[in-house]
This record gives sequence, C-alpha cells and structure tokens, in this order.
Amino acid sequence: MARGLFNRGRDSQHSDNMQHIEATHYVEPTASTRAWLEETVIPTRQGVWAYVRSLFPIATWIYRYNWTWFTGDLIAGATVGAVVVPQGMAYAKLAQLPPEFGLYSSFVGCAIYFVFSTSKDITIGPVAVMSTLLGHILNDVMPHLPEYQDRPWVVAGCMSVVLGCIVTALGLLRLGFIVDFIPLPAIAAFMTGSALNIAMGQIPTLMGNNAVKAYNTRAPTYLVFGNFFRYIGHCNLNAAVGLTALFLLYAIRWACGYGARRWPRRERAFFFANTLRTGFVILLYTLISYLVNRGHREHPRFSILGTVPRGFKHMGVPEVNATILGKVAGKIPSAIIVLVIEHISISKSFGRVNNYTINPNQELIAIGVTNVLGPFFGAYPATGSFSRTAIKSKAGVRTPLAGVITAAIVVIAIYALPPVFYYISNASLAAVIIHAVGDLISTPASIRMFWRVSPLEFIIFWAGVIVSVFSSIDNGIYTSVAASGALLLFRIAKARGKFVGVVKVYDRTAPGPVGPRDSTADAGAQQRNVFVPLDHSDGVNPSIRPQEPLAGVFIYRLNDGYVYPNAVHFTDHMVAEIRARTRPGILDPYGSLGNRPWNDPGPRHKIEADIDQSLPVLRAVILDFGGVSHVDATSLQNLVDVRAQLDRHSNCAVSWHFVGVRSPWARRGLLASGFGTSETAGRTIFSVANVANALKPTVHYSEEAETDSSGSGSAAKRKTADSFDTLALPLLSVDRPYFHIDIDEALKATELELGLKQ
Repeated sequence: MARGLFNRGRDSQHSDNMQHIEATHYVEPTASTRAWLEETVIPTRQGVWAYVRSLFPIATWIYRYNWTWFTGDLIAGATVGAVVVPQGMAYAKLAQLPPEFGLYSSFVGCAIYFVFSTSKDITIGPVAVMSTLLGHILNDVMPHLPEYQDRPWVVAGCMSVVLGCIVTALGLLRLGFIVDFIPLPAIAAFMTGSALNIAMGQIPTLMGNNAVKAYNTRAPTYLVFGNFFRYIGHCNLNAAVGLTALFLLYAIRWACGYGARRWPRRERAFFFANTLRTGFVILLYTLISYLVNRGHREHPRFSILGTVPRGFKHMGVPEVNATILGKVAGKIPSAIIVLVIEHISISKSFGRVNNYTINPNQELIAIGVTNVLGPFFGAYPATGSFSRTAIKSKAGVRTPLAGVITAAIVVIAIYALPPVFYYISNASLAAVIIHAVGDLISTPASIRMFWRVSPLEFIIFWAGVIVSVFSSIDNGIYTSVAASGALLLFRIAKARGKFVGVVKVYDRTAPGPVGPRDSTADAGAQQRNVFVPLDHSDGVNPSIRPQEPLAGVFIYRLNDGYVYPNAVHFTDHMVAEIRARTRPGILDPYGSLGNRPWNDPGPRHKIEADIDQSLPVLRAVILDFGGVSHVDATSLQNLVDVRAQLDRHSNCAVSWHFVGVRSPWARRGLLASGFGTSETAGRTIFSVANVANALKPTVHYSEEAETDSSGSGSAAKRKTADSFDTLALPLLSVDRPYFHIDIDEALKATELELGLKQ
C-alpha cells in the first residue's frame, strides 16, 4: 500500500531559524481486547486501594475537623433536629406504623449516613413519598400475612433490609449512572402525583371525618376526594384544630419571607423563625390539646397521638424470610426507584447549589447501608428529605457530621419527650404533612417549561400525574419511567443523518447594538469552509445555498450513535436520497420486462426513458462520524450491505471515506468490515502538523575578525542563533487512507482518488 502523499504546507508564522524536515510515518496500533481488559476490568493494586478508600469518604476530611466547622454543624444539626421529630412521627403514620418508628428511622439515618456520604447537606430519614408508598405496600400485603397482622413493622424492616442490600450492590458495582436514565419530567410527575395523593389522604384526618367506616383513605386519590365530600357532614372539632394549624404554618412562612425581604439585615433571624415554625405549631397545639383533653384522656375531645413508648423498644435482628419476600417482591422495583431517585436528585441539586460534586455510587452505598442497619434499631425504609436538606443547607452546615447532632436530639426526644407526645393532635400532624408535601408539587412555571422544551415530555409528566391520581403512586412511577424510556428508545431509533454541503465563510466584525456594521475588516478576512445541512435544518440562513460537493460524491453526517436500533433508519434515508440524486451505472440492467424483479415497479417498457441522464453516477460517499461514539456488529453489517447495494446501483466500486472516527474500537470495527483501507489505494492526502523538535537544537556559529592590542587580526567564532528542526507529523495513521481528520481533508482525498485533482 502506498504510504501516502503528505500535504505539508509550511506554517507562515514559523520563524526563519526553524528547519522543516521530512514527515515521520505514524501507524496506529489496532485496539486490543487485552489492553481494554487491563484498562477497565482487571484491577490494579492502586485501583483496589483507591476503590476501598472511596467507600469511606469521611477519611478525607475528618482529620481536618475544627471548631469553626463544629459551630456550623451544631447550629444546622440542632435546627434539623427540631424539625425531624414532629415530621418523623407524622410520616410514620403515613407508613401505617406507630409514631415511634419515625423517630427510630430519623435517628439511624442521621447517625450512620455521615460515614459514607459525599454530601454535606442531605438529611436521611423518613420522607412523605417513601412512607406513603410503604403504607400502600403494607395495606396490600398485610391481609396475606396474618401472622404479622399486629406487627407490621416486621414487614417494613424486611423491606428495608432487602432494599438496602439491592441499593448497596448497585453502588458497589458502580451502577449509579442508571439514575441518569430517569429524566426530570418523570421525577416531577411522580413527586407531584405523590404529593397530591398524600395531601388528599391527610385531608380527612385534618377535618376529622376519617372515622367513617366506609371511608378508605388509602384508596386512589380521586376516590378519597369524592368520599371526603360525600361524608363531609361527619367533620368535627378536629377540623378547627387542623385548619387553624395549617393556616398558621402558611402564615408564619409568608410573614418570615416578607420580613426577610423587608429587613435584609435580619434575614438569618427570619430564616430560623421560619424553619422552626413546624416545631412551634406542634408545641402550641400540643399545649392546647393538653389543656382541653387532660381531663378526658380516655375519651379526648379531638383525636390525639396517644402513648409513645420511651426508648428503643423494637431493637433486634430483623426477620427476613421467604414468606414476607414472596408477598412484597412485586413492590420492590417501585420502592427502589423512589428510594434512589429522591435521594440522588436532592443530593445532586444541593451539590450544584453549594458548589461541590457528589458521587452517586457512594450515595447509593450510603443509603443502602443505612437501610440495612436501620431495622436493627426498629427503623423502616428511609431516604433523603428535600425539606430537611434545604433547612440544613440554609442553616450553614459545614460537614456531614451535623447528622450526629440531629441524631443526638432525636435520642433525647425518644427518651425524654414521650409524655408530651401523648397529647399531640393528629389533625395538627396532618397539617404538618400537607404543608410539607405542598412544596413537592410542580409549579406552573416548571410545567410550562416542560411544554416549551419538549411537548412529548410535557405529555409524559401529565400521564404520570393522572395515573398516580386515578390508580396508585407505584403505577404512576412505572408509567412515567416507562414512557420516558420508550421516548428515549424512539429518539435513538428514529435518529436521521443529514446530507451536508460546503459554504465558504469568513469572519466579520460583529456589529454593535446600534449603528451600521464596520466592514473595514472584511477585506483581509481569511476564508474557510463550513459544512452545513443542505436542507437548512440547523438554522442556517435559508438565503444561503450550500454548494454540493463533487458530482457523484455525497457527504452524510450521522448525528447520533450508529448502533443496531437506528442503523437501518440511518442508511435507509441515506440510500433513498443517493438513489434519487444519481443515475444507475447501467441504464437497463434487466434487458427485458420478464427479467425485471417483481418488486421493481419501474416503467412499463424501456427504463432509459424515465431516467434523468443529467444525473451523475455515484462515485464516493463520505460519512461524518464526528457524532458517533459507538458502533456494533449489527450496524457495521448493515453498512457492508449498503456498500454492496450502492455498488450494484452504480455498477462500480464506490469509494467510502470516514471523517472524525474518534473511538479506536469504531476504527477497529470498520477495518474488520473492510472499510478504511485498501490494497489498491493510490495516492491520498494526510493532514500533518509541524512540531518543533526541541530535543535536537542546532547551534550556528559565524566567524568574525578580531583585532588584539598588537594590531594583529584573528578569527573568532561567535554563537549567532539556535535553530530547531520541525517535524511534519501526520495526525492520523498513514496506513488507513480512508480515515480523515475533517471533511476538507476527505474531499481533497476524494478528488485525488477520482483523478479530479493531480
């Protein structure tokens, strides 16, 4: 094979003391399976040690812990602790569990997470969506597990261990990237649907008509909504407590927000007042409940929480057996989605806000370990909480160790406050839940953004919300995630390339906001070639008509990965266009009507009459692989078939050139399929780069006459300049003449190959 004709082109900016020497040949080694295994699969000692260290991020910062950090952590941890106690008990009721289990889950999440976390802001514990989903799961499976009818926390603990093991395995195997396949509209859909489900389920408790026997608050949201109005006449004194508590929560938030805007210097004070509103409202209504119900403990005037045991009364080894697993197995996928998506999306969001990066794989390990160990203390499945994370971030948290402060406050509450918990109003807890989940509902601005960015994703959002409202939360999750996956596959499968042409452009001085453009810089501007789609689909001025390449030469740009789902779609479009814009190499290949294939409609008699003789014969195809990161066996076989099809159409061997093949494995695959090189290749063109050979400087000396004191002359050598050779190095391997660095080079090589340019 000819090694090639190098287009050296001396750089005009090189100084005169640079010597240009012959280009050095470069032959790229073929991608090796062994090298790939050594690089990505077979671990090295350093890689194993780095992997082990990454499992415990605390080791990277704990030795630098100081009093400044502790002050910030103490304030943030105490602030979150004041919020998590009432929220934890309220969310436990959503999970169909006694309120103390919310405190257990809050303690374990805060006490363990800091060892494995890469986020300083996030708070692990019971959350509304996960608690509600667990409540639905228990509501469905408990009738089939009569032996655990009085101990639903056993089933919840089993679920927590199983979920924790699965999520931990995902993190250890570094599969956190799976989370990226669930887009924002799907997340927003299940969060909005869940919030509506939770809020509607709490309104009967808020209003006091949930005691009606025919009233199932676990039914689909639309049924709960209808039944609420059906039995609205059964509302009682709880409505006064719940509505005023809810009003007070929103009033405090509005007043603190207004005060922070009105008096910016006191913004931090208003923030803490706003943050502690939940605790304040719970304490206020607990005091009212105590005053009203202290003489009516057996028959309280309105619904109260009741007895909460002191201490960790449910510590022990969790029960994980086939009986429970057989009943809950079908519910595990939706629980994992909620557990993972809620945590990762929150941690990523606050990482961006506070200018640090989280490790999704390590975060999976953190919540996985937390949920595995939690049931030993009586906890149920927990994940990241948006509201408590926002509070923690705003309070000035410095490190993940703030969770230990929160855990300590929860422990104090577990041992010191159960007598106070007895008088907490259930209606006020319902108000706390409704107030908290209200922030999970997507705002009109967010929904409008979905429509403006992608109408299909707007439809997916509403599909997830509607299914959540009319069916269940887990079905809403499956709907939005499945629809998003289907949309992704559709976009991959229906990806289309573009035929491109050349436009000669030059830089022009940008005009100012007013006044005419200064065109004085146009005269000396240097022209260059820009390749744009012929159909102006990329927004280029339609008044500009790109010039098509050489007659019979087509440039086709692939805008997506060239893999088996979209390979046929890419090439069908390309072949149809090429056949329409070229004439066959043989005008009448069949000779007679009887020899024509049944699927070739053609003209009734002579084929020459219907062929435009002015069209060129196909001679070369240039494929722009700049947007292609991967190829596979199916797509390459399809390309081989297309080559044979076009060879038959043109009645000659069509030349194939490739531009921007970045992946060594893509180059290996193309070479294995017979592309990229040829034993019959003649002269071709390679782009070369002039590189200074600084390792071999050449020193030049000149002789000058000198005169000594006696007047006699002598010759002396003086160093005049250093000279550096420049090596003209090819950018790509010279044994692959059909792989090119850009379209310009590919066009020049095609011209040379076809004999259009000597």
